[in-house]
Amino acid sequence: MTIQIEITLFGACVVRLAKGGEITGAKHRALFALLVTAPLGRRSRTYLQETLWGLADYESGHQNLRRALSDLRKRLGPVFDAVLTVTSTEIEIDMAQVQVRGSPQDGPFLDDLNVREVAYVRWRDEKRAKPGRVEALCTLSRTRRAQRLQPRVCALPLSVPPGDTELSVAADWIAEETSRMMSRSSLVQVISHLSGRAMSKRHVDVEEVRDTLDVDYLITGALRKSGQDLVADIDFVDTRSGTLLWNRHLHCPARHFTDEASDWLVNVVQTVGRAIAETTLEMARATPLPELPDHKLLIAGATAMHHPTLGDFMRARQMLDEAAERAPDSPQIHAWLGKWYVLNIFKNYTTDRAADTQKALDCTARALDLDPMSSFSLTIDGFARANILRELDVAEDRYSEAQNINPNESLAWLLRGSLKAFQDEGRSAVRATETARRLSPIDPFGYYFDSLASSAHLAAGNYEMAVKLADLSLRANDRHISTLRARIAALHALDRGDEARTAAQDLQRRFPNFSLAEYRRTHPIAGSRLGNLVTHALEAAGIN
Repeated sequence: MTIQIEITLFGACVVRLAKGGEITGAKHRALFALLVTAPLGRRSRTYLQETLWGLADYESGHQNLRRALSDLRKRLGPVFDAVLTVTSTEIEIDMAQVQVRGSPQDGPFLDDLNVREVAYVRWRDEKRAKPGRVEALCTLSRTRRAQRLQPRVCALPLSVPPGDTELSVAADWIAEETSRMMSRSSLVQVISHLSGRAMSKRHVDVEEVRDTLDVDYLITGALRKSGQDLVADIDFVDTRSGTLLWNRHLHCPARHFTDEASDWLVNVVQTVGRAIAETTLEMARATPLPELPDHKLLIAGATAMHHPTLGDFMRARQMLDEAAERAPDSPQIHAWLGKWYVLNIFKNYTTDRAADTQKALDCTARALDLDPMSSFSLTIDGFARANILRELDVAEDRYSEAQNINPNESLAWLLRGSLKAFQDEGRSAVRATETARRLSPIDPFGYYFDSLASSAHLAAGNYEMAVKLADLSLRANDRHISTLRARIAALHALDRGDEARTAAQDLQRRFPNFSLAEYRRTHPIAGSRLGNLVTHALEAAGIN
């Protein structure tokens, strides 16, 4: 997209039009500075009024902001509507058309803006105290392409005492099965088992493995016998820092090895997924975007998207946008961006449902243009069709096509199960969602799988299981509204009315704007048998 405006934030604040000319007014420039430093470039009108005209009464502040916008419209001409979206409640700047330049070496943040309002001075001084996040806007990371967007993981065969051939076979099988399970994830790259086996034939040196295989994470350890038991000590290591992220001490009777080792591996792989996701997100929160390694961006964005806080969700968009700038030809990134827009609507964060719907569809269309055989992109397109447009037949076709291409596409199984629940096919919904849960042991947002499985069991009339899965999901994410609704409905169906009312109060506390009227109007299951069950349960529990 064409850059329309350039702005410098350190030293003298300059707001320059790409086609020539500058914005000179102090509060006009401060308005741009407030917008470009906001999450997603969006501020409420009330915030802008109080920050820039805080000494005036509300009506005067309202008039001053309106007059400033009118002045800018005259000065910018057509660029105003291209760059700024103004509603009765918010103002948003399109950061794709803005270039932020400079660095703290150029001087203090907004050094020449002599705006005296208390709220503005407090905001400016907070930015000056921590210039790193502002500096991130100034780094022109868009000039380089990503090297790779997924972290690489290698599972080495566990070491065994010399000469124990039988134990050596078991140790190699553990590494092979671990690699196979991890390879189902679209968020990591798994080094082949053969490469890991070759590296394990010499003394394991983390730096050598890292440099030889270009691997970010390593699963290693030892397997031994202890009486009639087999004992495994498994380490998960960050090869870049050498940090031991976790250790597992696992054991089972040798005669039951093949049965119990499978449960071992599910536990190991689940922990791998969570460790990569959470440590990556922790790093991403503390690191300016341009300094974040390529292979951290996608997994950090996908993880943040599924965290319960609004701040993490908004940060996810920034990370995925950055990933798309570095790797514009990656269908996977465009598909994840499409999912972000769908969730933005579903979580009721959007301020323009129609625009975000179109953006979601544009993202999935772009992903499928780049790779029509991408099972993940097909799945996300189906997700948008079912949950926003209510095109259930089209969504069914997308999920079927995704599964034909990749029978192990866990998200396609999950969302197809959700679709079956929408269509009141409870038994089919349960089969599909349980298949999805088996296929996704590394998924760092397993709460989402548990949530949709809860809805599937609700549709099938398995109310106790629906409550159990909802509780499991809520332990990981207690702000997922679909889970809260499913739990209320299941409790109501079990005649546990007091618990349902308590759960409804929790939902209303967390989502005070939720209403049955909006749910009936926008949710794809609203007219189905399952939808009627949910709405009746919500109403009986005290939600109107």
